[in-house]
Amino acid sequence: MSRAFPLRSTQMIAVLTVTQLIGWGTTFDMLGVMGRVIAPDLGLANEIVFGGLTVMMVVLALLGPTIGRLLQRHGAVPVLAASSVTFAAGLLMLAAAQGIVLYTISWIVIGIGGALGLTTPTYTAVVEREGLNSKRVIAMLMLFTGLSSTLFWPILSMLDAHFGWRTTFVICAALQLCICLPLYLFGLPRPATTQAGSAEMHAAPVDLSPDDRRKAFLLLAAATTLSSFVTFGLAPSLLEVLRQYGAAPVLALQLGSARGVIGITARGMDMLLGKRGNPIVSAIAGIGLMVASFGLILIVPPSTSLLVGFIVIYSFGAGVMAVARALLPLALFSPREYGLQAARLSLPQNIANAAAPIIFTAILDRAGAGMVMALCCTLAALAFGLVLMLASLIRRAKPLAQVA
Repeated sequence: MSRAFPLRSTQMIAVLTVTQLIGWGTTFDMLGVMGRVIAPDLGLANEIVFGGLTVMMVVLALLGPTIGRLLQRHGAVPVLAASSVTFAAGLLMLAAAQGIVLYTISWIVIGIGGALGLTTPTYTAVVEREGLNSKRVIAMLMLFTGLSSTLFWPILSMLDAHFGWRTTFVICAALQLCICLPLYLFGLPRPATTQAGSAEMHAAPVDLSPDDRRKAFLLLAAATTLSSFVTFGLAPSLLEVLRQYGAAPVLALQLGSARGVIGITARGMDMLLGKRGNPIVSAIAGIGLMVASFGLILIVPPSTSLLVGFIVIYSFGAGVMAVARALLPLALFSPREYGLQAARLSLPQNIANAAAPIIFTAILDRAGAGMVMALCCTLAALAFGLVLMLASLIRRAKPLAQVA
């Protein structure tokens, strides 16, 4: 692929960027602005309202393997189109909610929509069209979708101020039906159908025996779940961790805000590598930087320079690892299998993501920031060792195709 994207790839990136920004912005990111607005009207505590995100993530996790089979059998477009209809139904139910029952059901439906339309099905659509050359496109999509809250928080705040939260959710449902659904059905280019493209889609990068294939999958699942548990658990507790290490509230907020910018920068650098990148190398580098950041804050006495260094190293490592998690299945499996295997991997990852904030908050409140950092360092080091084992297993295998 040349440095400039071909028209076909540009069209795909535009379609999936718009739909993913709307998908994340009107669902997962939405409660960041709307949660404390709707809680009093529903007569619910804030923690119950925000528990909708936990419901969404658990449903998304449990449906992962089923969605993987649907992707392999029918392709990405029907699954993505179904996500828009399901999201719209969940958002309309949310707009009509009067109490906890319909509110909870709404988030179950939104969770089903997330399983059908967020992350794995989108990346599967890319792999169906780009084959083993999907890395750069997926990295670019991750770069854009990382900005969903930045884009949608002010939009949702404005809509709520003018129309109220119920009408805002109706408008969000309309975005799903009037923008996302047509783009999925008519905006995506067709998958590769040439004979060469078909052969590439079924060719695995390495020749693994059945036993080694199972071992590689388990290593990959364990490593990505551990790393995801650390990043999702630390994110909501990061400001308090920084404050307990001596940062003033203003500095903690500045450092916490910088984390997102640095993470997106890391994703952008991975995108620029294009074909020269390797998801295994990226995973080793990303988790290695995370381990180094936790070790640094545990060993070095607290200071402003220490906290700045920690944020820079951790955020860059986490950003690199976020891209690697999406691309690692392409290091083991054929593009044709990507959707199935990525969805299977999403089951433990999303369960860990749902549980991590609760566990980290409990540890932080009861044992302090030092114990949180020690836990992060231990889990990240374990994930680092698992990725090294995976790399050794792949290195011993006979190459069948060049990993993009």
